[in-house]
Amino acid sequence: MSDILVVDDERDIRELICDILQDEGFSTRMAGNSDECMAELNKEPPGMMILDIWLKDSNMDGIDILSHVKRDNPDVPVVIISGHGNVEIAVAAIKQGAFDFIEKPFNIDQLLVVIRRAMEVSKLRRENSSLKRQDGQVDEMIGSGAAFKMLKSQLEKVTKSNGRVMLTGGAGAGKEIAARYVHAHSDRANAPFVTVSSASVAPEHMEEVLFGRESPERGVEQGLLEQAHGGMVFFDEVADMPLGTQSKILRVLVDQSFTRVGGSSKVRVDLRVISSTTRNLEHEIAAGTFREELYHRLNVVPIEVPSLEDRREDIPELARYFINRFNQDQGLPKRKLGADAEAMLQTMRWPGNIRELRNVIERVLILGDDTGPIEAKDLPGKAMPTEEEDISLSAGLTTLPLREARELFERHYLMAQINRFGGNISRTANFVGMERSALHRKLKSLGVVTTNRAGARVAQVEDSASDS
Repeated sequence: MSDILVVDDERDIRELICDILQDEGFSTRMAGNSDECMAELNKEPPGMMILDIWLKDSNMDGIDILSHVKRDNPDVPVVIISGHGNVEIAVAAIKQGAFDFIEKPFNIDQLLVVIRRAMEVSKLRRENSSLKRQDGQVDEMIGSGAAFKMLKSQLEKVTKSNGRVMLTGGAGAGKEIAARYVHAHSDRANAPFVTVSSASVAPEHMEEVLFGRESPERGVEQGLLEQAHGGMVFFDEVADMPLGTQSKILRVLVDQSFTRVGGSSKVRVDLRVISSTTRNLEHEIAAGTFREELYHRLNVVPIEVPSLEDRREDIPELARYFINRFNQDQGLPKRKLGADAEAMLQTMRWPGNIRELRNVIERVLILGDDTGPIEAKDLPGKAMPTEEEDISLSAGLTTLPLREARELFERHYLMAQINRFGGNISRTANFVGMERSALHRKLKSLGVVTTNRAGARVAQVEDSASDS
């Protein structure tokens, strides 16, 4: 949307205008009748149009074309030119949405002033719409652990394509941040990023929200898909989309067009789609709540966003990032993170993932002291045993002989430390004060092994050890 489409039935005039615009640094396209004009519009909407109101040997005149453009591409400014100008025609053009009206023969300097003003207004409108769509400042991709690096590597591989991506993972794991990362590093970075929150829209209003609507009283109201034209649409928790809407979204993915609610004309869109879900869509398909064909259309590139518990070594970095953000955005104290608090955060359960960590940090900064480091006693909750050994440690210890109780404690302690350091045995050995070889022998005697999960090494108990 950076070129200018010149539509005039007189070849000499349209070529003259194009030559002048090209000398001024603009790129141009030409059309001599309504059919050529519509073909150019369907190929790619221009940055703006210069449109003759009278077109010989055409099925549509300038007012008809203007009406079509304002309906399907309302952000494209249109300057009307005419050799038979009068007040009535000018008023009709402006009412239909024309940016300005210039009578032939026109002054070149006047035309250039109008064109530059129209392009600038169009740019400001797009920027304003983009700012309105943004829900505050977007969090960054933060981390340095193995699981994070694998995720970032996968996201970078899909940034330059138009392939549809399906992001899976727990609530609060950062799926929208991952989607925004893809958008920010793609060829569509300067185009809109629009989020469709399927769970927050009532089913009976979903189609109006997505496709927009037309009515005699209120005219054309754009939906989210139309607002995302040229950019990226993010279907957040796509499993919550109503079945009836799913079939229409499937048609949009196939045709790249749709009809507004109450309308009859097709609206073309150029979209890249990223979806996310916390649920198993194959189970939803089996239950009849999700369309299998839509699943296959959306799930071209599946990427799992790891949970915070699979990224324990990133927790201190994330916590410090949130401390700085809350200081900048809300003026909350910029406190340091104490070593004991850091260790506690790395061994806590995080069912709410990064969102829960963010809330914990905010709560501590609001309720805690203005000075001094954040300590373990400032944090809510307690460190919990790992999910692999889901038992009450304290209750288990009191029922066991000393030797078995010591083994149980050592197993929990060492697993927590290994997971805290992302499976790095050398860092774990250094922290607990053991030689690396001695730690390996101790882990073997306790039946603790490390395995890959979400790109990171995590500790778990061998079946034989857990059964004993």
